[in-house]
Amino acid sequence: MSDRPNILFVMTDQQRFDTIAALGNEEIYTPNLDRLVRRGLSFTRAYSPCPVCVPARYTIRTGCEPPTTRVFSNARSAPAPGQAATLEARTGSYLPRVLAASGYRTFGVGKAHTQPWDEDLGYAVQLHSEELYADPDQRRRDAYAGWIAEEHPEFDYIEALMGERTEMYYMPQVSPLPAELTVERWAADRAVAQLGIADPRPYFGFVSFIGPHPPFAPPVPFNRMYDPDRMPDPVRGDLRSDLLDEQLSWMNYAIWADDIGDARARALKARYYGEISYIDDCLGRILDAVETRDDAENTLICFFSDHGDHLGDHGAWQKESFFDASARIPFLVSWPATLPADVRRDELVALTDLFGIATHAAGVAELRDGFDVLGIVRGQAEPRPWVTGIYGEPGALRFKIMVRDPDWKYIYIANGGFDQLFDLRTDPQERHNRADARPDVARALRAAAVAACDVPGARDALEGGELRPFPFRARPLTRIYQFDRSRSVRGFPAHPADVLTPYRS
Repeated sequence: MSDRPNILFVMTDQQRFDTIAALGNEEIYTPNLDRLVRRGLSFTRAYSPCPVCVPARYTIRTGCEPPTTRVFSNARSAPAPGQAATLEARTGSYLPRVLAASGYRTFGVGKAHTQPWDEDLGYAVQLHSEELYADPDQRRRDAYAGWIAEEHPEFDYIEALMGERTEMYYMPQVSPLPAELTVERWAADRAVAQLGIADPRPYFGFVSFIGPHPPFAPPVPFNRMYDPDRMPDPVRGDLRSDLLDEQLSWMNYAIWADDIGDARARALKARYYGEISYIDDCLGRILDAVETRDDAENTLICFFSDHGDHLGDHGAWQKESFFDASARIPFLVSWPATLPADVRRDELVALTDLFGIATHAAGVAELRDGFDVLGIVRGQAEPRPWVTGIYGEPGALRFKIMVRDPDWKYIYIANGGFDQLFDLRTDPQERHNRADARPDVARALRAAAVAACDVPGARDALEGGELRPFPFRARPLTRIYQFDRSRSVRGFPAHPADVLTPYRS
């Protein structure tokens, strides 16, 4: 058996940083995440370089920041002048290809959220499971939806296998499927099967859960684990600062979350916690499978999420901001043969660093845009002075950038040219914008933001050596409709009876 470690990445979608019992949340039940905390290192200041699904995932698989990937939202931007035409030509090979070339057996299970949806990421075994299906062929070829259709056809009539979306997106729900048949359990079972394969090569596995991304629809009995009246109300600061970013109010309306009061917010958090406890239960199956192998001690496990969810904090829902509720993530790294157990680390880390963690451990170290986390832990490398994040195409109205150092967070919002500054030592919930009170700090971190943009792929964010502002403009409010297009459902009918035609035929 190889001396090189197995490497297992386990990822959730939209899991906040503050949702692990062992790291201080006294309301939530997460025995297997707690198990991972005890197994190794917990980085308590970890961030997503672009807090939304698609760009976060391309950062992980490339080790490159958004200016290089040119993925600043859930759509790809064209290459900047002078950049290579294809993504891998700009970034280098995706992580699975790099590790496969160095002798690893590779498998990927779960949500990939690629463009195109079935992009080859370089895994020897790749089992996609996505949230939505654009047409019947995609639903048929989706590994999980196809499994439901073939193995459990009695449930194939369900249009929304992970819960209803559209106007129900932020309504407390229960899974339409039993706990043993959900996409999370399916992913865990496929991962366990891969871990049971006998092979002399070390493995690199990536397990990507779709939850706890909304809709919050945990299966029975996880739907009734938490009393909503024991949940805290959302965090609010100065309303002018909370909603300074026009994206937040626009998104609230778009996803039918513009009128959520505290009582419903507490109920949603209870179901969100139920989702996390259910995923924790699925995670336990994977950890048990790791521990039954004789190479368990030499298995590096990284657990993380792509971003968080506001859950009503700052008057917002969803993600796509640089408030901690959205941009800060859980980040657990354990490797019993090499790293200490049950240790908290406060260095600033980011999803970009995962590429270097994996390649360093595999003996083919390549950091790209990340920092050497394993080297930092061993005292062989310097930590980040700050971590940056970019959302929205540079030079466009929706662009914004974050710089977070050990004590402060600065955010620049191009739409209106607004500054936010939070003293995280005294105001960890980011209630008070200190940009006017501490112009010296804002100026220093703004200079760091300018430097972060002075690279190919981001220079359009600059104008005259400064961050480019736009006159404030609010977008027309519009709803997002997320129906099952694989069943030719595009929206609500012009007349209620129209939906009954196929039902009656």
